[in-house]
Amino acid sequence: MPKRKREDQDRSGTAANPDKKAGVSSPVKDPEPTFFQEAKVFNDSVHDQITLHPLCVKIMDTIQFQRLRYIKQLGCCYQVYPGAAHNRFEHSLGVSHLAGTFCKMLQQKQPDLEITDEDVVCVQIAGLCHDLGHGPFSHVFDNAFIPAVIKGSKWKHEKASMDMFDHLIKANKLEGDFKRYKLDMKKDITFIKELIDGPQDENKNKPWPYEGRPQDQSFLYEIVANKRNGIDVDKWDYFLRDSHHLGINTRFNCHRLMNFSRVIEVKGKKEICFRDKEERKLYNMFHTRLLFGQDAYQHKVTNIIEQMIVDALVKANEHFSVTGKEGKEMKMSEAIDDMVAYTKLTDDVILQIMRSPDENLKESREILESVQKRELYQFIGEHKPQAGFDCNKENIPQWKDDIVSRSNQNPKDGGQQLTEDQLVIHVVKFNYGMANENPTDKVHFYSKKDPNHAFKLTKEEVSWMLPVSFEEKVIRIYCKCKPEELQLCKEATECVEKWWENVLKERNQNTPDRPTQQSTLSRIRRQSI
Repeated sequence: MPKRKREDQDRSGTAANPDKKAGVSSPVKDPEPTFFQEAKVFNDSVHDQITLHPLCVKIMDTIQFQRLRYIKQLGCCYQVYPGAAHNRFEHSLGVSHLAGTFCKMLQQKQPDLEITDEDVVCVQIAGLCHDLGHGPFSHVFDNAFIPAVIKGSKWKHEKASMDMFDHLIKANKLEGDFKRYKLDMKKDITFIKELIDGPQDENKNKPWPYEGRPQDQSFLYEIVANKRNGIDVDKWDYFLRDSHHLGINTRFNCHRLMNFSRVIEVKGKKEICFRDKEERKLYNMFHTRLLFGQDAYQHKVTNIIEQMIVDALVKANEHFSVTGKEGKEMKMSEAIDDMVAYTKLTDDVILQIMRSPDENLKESREILESVQKRELYQFIGEHKPQAGFDCNKENIPQWKDDIVSRSNQNPKDGGQQLTEDQLVIHVVKFNYGMANENPTDKVHFYSKKDPNHAFKLTKEEVSWMLPVSFEEKVIRIYCKCKPEELQLCKEATECVEKWWENVLKERNQNTPDRPTQQSTLSRIRRQSI
């Protein structure tokens, strides 16, 4: 029996190349790897198995992206909820997965939208890279640390995400990979950045402010970061992921919303709309965000640990440096303008400070060690002011001055004088994501009978039990005193109570028709001891 020929034994032979003459030794060029050969499958704790596009894998396997493994998704929430140990890395993979799933679903359901494969890849990349710019402890860095060391700064992590994205492509020479998957290095890169942070400043006043895609594809800008109503896959992933790791149950189902979504033209722009029967589900989604804020994101212990870490970083800023371009040493606050340096800033910065023998970092070390030993700033109390009370953060210095002025302690008599520096005041906001606005007012719906007609629904058409107000503000007050400094803590509590009683008295006098509001600080203080 003759031997069976194996076509895969020799790529240069006639069996593998029937069109070539025997004896010709020129090798056949290896075919380009297929999508399935280069794509990767990941087992995710929330979405089960997810498949990432090969270009997303290329981006993921870089130093700039891998740093997200070392930045906690919920920052200091991990100090209160031990299960909240998940990082920005897995969240980014989840957002990319949901972005691709949603975009492909629209592509298949509505072929008239003419969504290309390149559009889908861009949306997936935007989902993957939308959090590249987060600093140590996520929002603590851009919402608290940077404003504390750079007065008046409007810098946000989205700006760093775009800068880091550019740096990632250049540092890893990925231009060829983008071109290989038919992405335009100007138009599509601009599109990806716009998906992450919206239109560029110079274009915001134009009728159509985006450059990456025409107005006919406006719906694509609502998938990753929806600036219109806040319904996007970024929130969908962190609702599900945070719920899983915090141990706070939620019935939110993003796949149902995807299935009951359509793109419909509204006033010349194409928007993602939802079935009318999903209105209550959307309210539940926003209410889930509110509950997470109350129970976890803005937990009073989470907030004060964040404050202590910010205090430690501020004190360390002048003495702790990271290496940037051309070996230049930079402060943490300067690293936001140098992506080489910024790449090296992750949550482990506090460990570097704690392990440093530098005497200039002594105060920072002591604060961070106090966090480890749970010797936290003392919670004095909180108050929920009525509507009309000016809760602007700019008033905090005046509030502190008013509180301190009520101190009766005299250091000469052995007492400890309360100072403004010892007080920490936070104005905490709980809402549905759009201040006091109802986000569903910006959502259009369609009916089963007429799926191509978009309309709005009022609260009353959904339920009479829905909220009247969509934002609540809370004033929380802490004192930077040690647990053994009971006298100082007591003095701070009394001063705050006197201050708030005076605030209420003045308010009740100025608005006699309003119901008298009582202070709750004493009750809260007793509960917290």
